[in-house]
Amino acid sequence: MPKRLKTQRRGAGSPIYAATMNGAGEARYIDYNFNSALIKGEMVDFVHDPARSSVLAKVAYDNGSQELIIAAEGSYVGQRIEQGKDAALEIGNVKTLGSCTEGCPVFNIERLPGDGGSLVRASGMYGLILTKDKNSVFVKMPSGRIIALQHLCRATIGCSGAGGRKDKPFVKAGKRYFAMKGKHKKYPYPRGIAMNALNHPFGGANHHPGKSKSTSRHAAPGRKVGDIASKRTGRRKKS
Repeated sequence: MPKRLKTQRRGAGSPIYAATMNGAGEARYIDYNFNSALIKGEMVDFVHDPARSSVLAKVAYDNGSQELIIAAEGSYVGQRIEQGKDAALEIGNVKTLGSCTEGCPVFNIERLPGDGGSLVRASGMYGLILTKDKNSVFVKMPSGRIIALQHLCRATIGCSGAGGRKDKPFVKAGKRYFAMKGKHKKYPYPRGIAMNALNHPFGGANHHPGKSKSTSRHAAPGRKVGDIASKRTGRRKKS
């Protein structure tokens, strides 16, 4: 009987694939009244989080509260930051999207007001505020997609830190192994076309899939590999 695919085993949630609680902490904005005055604080420390690619900053506010947020590129210990609708338009400050100017780079964007930040949180990423109307702010995501968000959604000004993370090569397989272990991902793993026919739909047939890689969105879990619901395949023609 063929073995279950890696994607099937991961979905079952066995201890090999189950996520662990090895993160440094939850990075989210503090709760506050959107109509209140500015909240000012100071960055007191930077924290490495093995569960994410970006760097965390510990912020101590003047009112006694503390939070962990994703640090902006160019931030430093001792930097004074502001959070609120009337915060200055400076790197590291947290403002509502409606109070930001058009063309402003932002990251760690809230999808809904008060959710603490859920969009554009990876290292080196930022979105651009394109335009605003009465009800929405239109933000261009790093993928190129444009989405409409509410004016009261918060975001951090600038670009997410650790943007040069991918510039340094792994060089050794051991480095890659421990990097993946920190994210609790299975590594190393063989390619599908390098497997036997009973282990993977692409297996056998001398190192090529042997069939189309396009797969239906509604395919069974054992068949759902390759280009899932692909709009197009093959090389793009040069224009």
